[in-house]
Amino acid sequence: MNIMGFEWGWDNARALLGIAMIYGLCWAWSEKRKLFPWKVVIGATVMQFVFALILFGIPFIRSILFRANDVVDGLQAATRAGTGFVFGYVGDNVAGAELMDGTPPPLFFFQILPIVIVVAALSAMLWHWGILKWITNGFAFIFRRGMGLGGATSLAVSANVFMGMTEAPVLIRPYIKGMTRSELLIMMTAGFATIAGSVLVVYGSFLEGKMANPLAQLLTASIMAAPAAVAVALTMIPETTPATERMKEPDFNYASTMDAFSRGATDGLQIVFNIATMLIAALALLWLVNAGLGALPDVAGAPLSIERILGWIFAPLMYMVGVPMEEAAKSGSLMGVKTVLTEFVAFLQLAEVPPDAMDPRTRMITAHAVCGFANFGSMGILIGGLSIIEPSRRDDFLSLSWRTLVAGTFATCLSAAVVGALPYQLFAGHAG
Repeated sequence: MNIMGFEWGWDNARALLGIAMIYGLCWAWSEKRKLFPWKVVIGATVMQFVFALILFGIPFIRSILFRANDVVDGLQAATRAGTGFVFGYVGDNVAGAELMDGTPPPLFFFQILPIVIVVAALSAMLWHWGILKWITNGFAFIFRRGMGLGGATSLAVSANVFMGMTEAPVLIRPYIKGMTRSELLIMMTAGFATIAGSVLVVYGSFLEGKMANPLAQLLTASIMAAPAAVAVALTMIPETTPATERMKEPDFNYASTMDAFSRGATDGLQIVFNIATMLIAALALLWLVNAGLGALPDVAGAPLSIERILGWIFAPLMYMVGVPMEEAAKSGSLMGVKTVLTEFVAFLQLAEVPPDAMDPRTRMITAHAVCGFANFGSMGILIGGLSIIEPSRRDDFLSLSWRTLVAGTFATCLSAAVVGALPYQLFAGHAG
């Protein structure tokens, strides 16, 4: 079907059914099935479509958003200036270019991960100067008015769009002790459904040349997942406490620009070491499991692997969010890798898929679906971080951990379904 020059068909229509299916599954796991939050679910779905249409449907805004990839290039060049000075030849790839025929790929730890440190320091300074705080408070206002969230909860949800899953709760630390279980699940789910800006830039760099406007896509995915996280959480644990009795908006400040810079850079370094540690362990575990599975007899003419098994498990979900049947297993495999290992590994594997081996629309939907922290490893990180922030609620954090993993996964899939329901050409255009 051709609508105003856009192609729209069964794959798009099926994504709409996928949205209903996901909320149906959330309702099936609800603590209070009689209190299905119809207004919140409908409002969140409308908000997701509005975000997508505003960011990609309005030419002026779209042209600005598409310039985000220029930001990646600039940050990479700036980071290379720092790593080249600190690490010498290793930091700027000069030695590799001299020793090899042509320029080798960048060294991951020395040339790619340091971007996280730069972005973390910049984000902290932007918060101190009020720029990021103004943007975050704008989203918080939308969530308060549009979804009835308390001030602290709305700030945590909006902050998760730009900050990490353990950094955002720090903004509302004094208020976590008095939060309801619904509000705790919203806060935790938002952390699992979104991606911190510090690593968002890295993922965008992975997909450069592999997907149209990758950083703009991933930033939009993180924004769209926020209202979905609220709706999914409230469907699983409906709120029964009146909004007037919930906590008000707190504030968080750095002492000075230098304090923001130093704390941001230090936090970024901790993230880098955490990512490197998790990747070493995750990729080693993946190799060991695949080595064991490879010793078994072939299945359907090919060796067994964890990717194939996860692909079969997640294929129905990816099919329902708009991925064609013939590519559902491949997309589901990446979704499974993201859940069992980390989204970092999933993005690495997605970037390695040749352009002719995956339809561009499928790649785009998959990127939106894996754009979140919902994985087993992050469960430990989130519970540990929140328990340090507010030890008295540790039992609540633990009891909500599995719901958070499922809710965060469903929230990112809802964003993927919204993208799947809209014409591919809307997102694949180029700034001009």
